[in-house]
Amino acid sequence: MRRTAGRAGAMTVTGQEEAAAAVSPFPTTAAPVTAPEPASALASASAPAPAVAPVAQRLRTEFPFELPRGYVDEAGNVHREGVMRLATARDELIPLRDVRVQENPAYLSVVLLGRVITRLGNLPMVHDGIVENMFASDLAFLQDFYRQVNAEGHTRAAVECPHCSEPFEVELGGSRLGES
Repeated sequence: MRRTAGRAGAMTVTGQEEAAAAVSPFPTTAAPVTAPEPASALASASAPAPAVAPVAQRLRTEFPFELPRGYVDEAGNVHREGVMRLATARDELIPLRDVRVQENPAYLSVVLLGRVITRLGNLPMVHDGIVENMFASDLAFLQDFYRQVNAEGHTRAAVECPHCSEPFEVELGGSRLGES
């Protein structure tokens, strides 16, 4: 990354750095690593960069959801509320090595969802065995939710009212039935 000196010795971030920070799947918790700068630029800096990014610039990495039907565990308990995190490249690559996926490519979404769902009800752990025992409607919901979260970075969509043509946003990954 390259920083440039701005007016009055303040540090400014280049457009490329802003774009990179906006698409990073990891929250910023420390100052970015920068290339060494000339001593004259360092001497003119009035204050060091903050150690933590402002709240408005942090990337949202976890998204709550509520399953349409819910996962029924061995004891008969229904688990509907959960959390899905953003997928990493590793999350999408590792399942390709799985023998079940190599034999049946449709199994990819089951293994992938087992990796990115971080919480489901009060289950101690979520894995592909849990996902493969979900109802088909819940699996379809999670596949769609995964696409929305990872492709767009959020679950909102811009729409237009069919009656008055006024633009507004809707939440696609509703937290309750009927909201999606």
